[in-house]
Amino acid sequence: QVQLVESGGGLVQAGGSRRLSCAASGRTFTMAWFRQAPGKDREFVAAIRRSGSTTRYTDSVRGRFTISTDNAKDTVYLQMNNLIPEDTAVYYCAGSKASWIWSALASSSSYDYWGQGTQVTVSS
Repeated sequence: QVQLVESGGGLVQAGGSRRLSCAASGRTFTMAWFRQAPGKDREFVAAIRRSGSTTRYTDSVRGRFTISTDNAKDTVYLQMNNLIPEDTAVYYCAGSKASWIWSALASSSSYDYWGQGTQVTVSS
């Protein structure tokens, strides 16, 4: 069983930046970030396939967020720039034992492991 531990959440002003980190206790082949805002369903944010570094983003964050990995540390990052209040949510890290094809990267059912979440609040 792989444990995922997120860090980096907090309060940030609109237009600001924040970097989230997720440390895995073991090897995963695909990692992703999802988020859940109050009263809403959990939604896909970004994913990265570690072999070849294929990435995928949801439309609302493309160009503002960047997902990356440090394979030596089994850590995935989410650099968030130009934050807006609509980005306020609990952000969850997810990991998969499989190296998924691009079309499957955005599906929560593709992931085997989940972190506890870290709150990001963007003030206007």
